[in-house]
Amino acid sequence: MEFDEGDAVVLHDKHSEFDGQVGKITQVIETMFGDEQYVVSFDEGQEVGISPDQLDAADDDELDDADEE
Repeated sequence: MEFDEGDAVVLHDKHSEFDGQVGKITQVIETMFGDEQYVVSFDEGQEVGISPDQLDAADDDELDDADEE
């Protein structure tokens, strides 16, 4: 799945402190192999070099939960 800057996403990376959290795509980076990687910003930091298979689009319930925190 492809994402654009400004999209709300959920990160799935068990090694990240932001695993399961909703963040926003702040930058789309194309690698020299033509793949896309993302910079995702969260309330308390960011993750760089995230591949699309580690992300899901955030649904409305997840966006509401993130707004409340």
